[in-house]
Amino acid sequence: MLKSLFSGVSGLQSHQVAMDVESNNIANVNTVGFKYSRANFSDLLAQTKAIATAPQGKLGGKNPVQVGLGSTVSSMTRIFAQGSMQNSDKNTDVAIQGDGFFIISPDGGNTYKYTRAGDFKFDAGGNFVDNNGFIAQGWLRDPVTGKVDATAPVENINIPPGLTTPANPTKEVVLKANLNSGALVESFSPAYSVASAPTGSPAPSAVDANGNPVDSGDIGVMFNEVGEAFSLQPGQGIWASFIDTTTTGTNVVTASTGTVQELDITFELDDGTTLQITSTGGGANDSAAVNANRYVSAINAQTSKTGISASYDSSTNQITLTNPNVSATASHNIRIAAVGAGDNSGITLGESRTTAYRYQYDPNAATYIAGSDKTFTTMAHLREAMELQARNVGDGDNDGTPDENNISIIVNDQGKFEITNPGNSQDGDYDISLNITALTTDSGGATVAENTRFTRNMEALNSVLPVGTAGKAFSQSFNAATHSSSIDIFDSLGSKHTLRMEFRKISVDATTGSTWSMVVSVPPPATIDTVTPINEKTGSVRFNNDGSLATYDPANVSFSANNGSAPDQQVSLSFGTANKFDGMTSFDSRSSTSGVSQDGYTGGDLVGIRIDQSGTLVGSFSNGRSFGLAQIAMAKFTNNEGLSTEGGNVYIQTANSGEPIIGTAATAGRGFIQSSALEASNVDLSRALTQLIIIQRGFQANGKTITTSDQLLQTLIGLKQ
Repeated sequence: MLKSLFSGVSGLQSHQVAMDVESNNIANVNTVGFKYSRANFSDLLAQTKAIATAPQGKLGGKNPVQVGLGSTVSSMTRIFAQGSMQNSDKNTDVAIQGDGFFIISPDGGNTYKYTRAGDFKFDAGGNFVDNNGFIAQGWLRDPVTGKVDATAPVENINIPPGLTTPANPTKEVVLKANLNSGALVESFSPAYSVASAPTGSPAPSAVDANGNPVDSGDIGVMFNEVGEAFSLQPGQGIWASFIDTTTTGTNVVTASTGTVQELDITFELDDGTTLQITSTGGGANDSAAVNANRYVSAINAQTSKTGISASYDSSTNQITLTNPNVSATASHNIRIAAVGAGDNSGITLGESRTTAYRYQYDPNAATYIAGSDKTFTTMAHLREAMELQARNVGDGDNDGTPDENNISIIVNDQGKFEITNPGNSQDGDYDISLNITALTTDSGGATVAENTRFTRNMEALNSVLPVGTAGKAFSQSFNAATHSSSIDIFDSLGSKHTLRMEFRKISVDATTGSTWSMVVSVPPPATIDTVTPINEKTGSVRFNNDGSLATYDPANVSFSANNGSAPDQQVSLSFGTANKFDGMTSFDSRSSTSGVSQDGYTGGDLVGIRIDQSGTLVGSFSNGRSFGLAQIAMAKFTNNEGLSTEGGNVYIQTANSGEPIIGTAATAGRGFIQSSALEASNVDLSRALTQLIIIQRGFQANGKTITTSDQLLQTLIGLKQ
């Protein structure tokens, strides 16, 4: 009978403990980061009245006869289920979504405690503390590298009050841009002379006596005034003539009595072929005038092929041959290859007049102005060859040498050829009659496709410039595809300087790709080079034929602000990876800059802190910069239920919790951090209140066990009475 009393007592005691646990859960229903507990019951040892017996023969086995002695609370289980997230307006509140604990220390990092409550704040000393004053542990920014090293040992998180960041000089400029490789561009600028070169434009390596650039870029990759590419191919070009081609024969003879005089002359054409011209219909005793007119008619009948027209002057009894060089399909110069035996035209055997020249594009020419057929690659080559021709036409003073004059051809600041005829020379002045025509046959006689855009640009020069006139002849403008980008960089004092990068297309190789010149410049008094001009540095960018970056130079510049800041500041230029498309490219699309950045900044004061999902405390400064100042460490345990609570939302490590595995949030199974939020208690009131009912009924039932046993005892005692 006493056993039932003691069983009831143990039941009351067990349920009282369960009530204490559940009361504690309900009491912490609003405790941040609280994890509720559960009391686990187990029965006590049982008194065995009879042991179990095995079956024997026809008699079955018997189960043991045991009487239980009550219950006890064998263990407590803390339930680490996720609590709900409660958003707050405090930017230093943090909550853990997932497994893990914040690490805090009450003694400067000598010992560690752990918590799920992320109600942190900064104290007067800049320590990142919880409500107990314990300092959160993590990693601080390395002032040398500017990085937060999460592999180092954890330490107190401390952000000094009034934190400032010193100026950081620019070390790298990153540019992502496309330079248009197409035949139609929107961004272009004129070719130029040195005297009128725009600021920041690539400077030619050398100039001639007139200040014209010796190397002004491949004219084959230039564009006209509306951005259409010339796309010159080898052999294409123009004819140019500064005066009419003329030759005058000696007197035409009268036929002797009884004889007939006919013209028999052979012209050598520009394509290397010859054309024989003869006259017919002559009569005996024809006069010189009659013969001459017949000769003239025969020559003029072939003008469309030879370009030559003939005229007869009866006063001098002479035939003059003239080629004005106005037809692109006819021959341009007078070259008399042979004169027949019966010819009495008075034209000298082997007579030749060369005043028109072929100018043929050759991207790989080694010699540009030798011979009658000129080649060119750049505007500088074409300009020089044409000026030499203009200054070596005719022999007006009959001294046996080409005349000397002051005719000038320059490339002006609009990218146009400009011709002047000022006169005042000793013996070589003449009235310019300039004719530019298309080139359809190269120097070897092969047919060449006319480049109409290039011809049209040059045909604008066609004009008459008398000696001493103030007038000028201009071509249409020649332009290069260009693009520019700029960004402010910073010196060691935090002063800003504009770094400008100017690109100009200069050549194309069908096999390897295109090349663009580059000029990197800064405004004075800053300098980036030691060669005049010292505020700019020239280089180039080359692309593969798939538009990817091949190489570029320079890869860095040495910048000096000359304002008291540190000199020779090395700034690397990052334009992308060779053979890839992660930086600068050259596709057939509009030239544009998709991204330009640099890593420098001026000094600034800390104006705010926010915390990201990795637990990094990101500081915002008055200079517009933001970077990580520290990172909150998190610990993970093998057995969270093995942790021991100390109150104040704090846990400590025990022998059964395992060692803390420390690392950053959202790695190795640790949860991520949500800022401006707190994790609410995971106590479920509906479950807790229901559990109270169960505990209450259990407690009442155990009380009934005791009172019933008491009544039985009273009955037993009454038997003696």
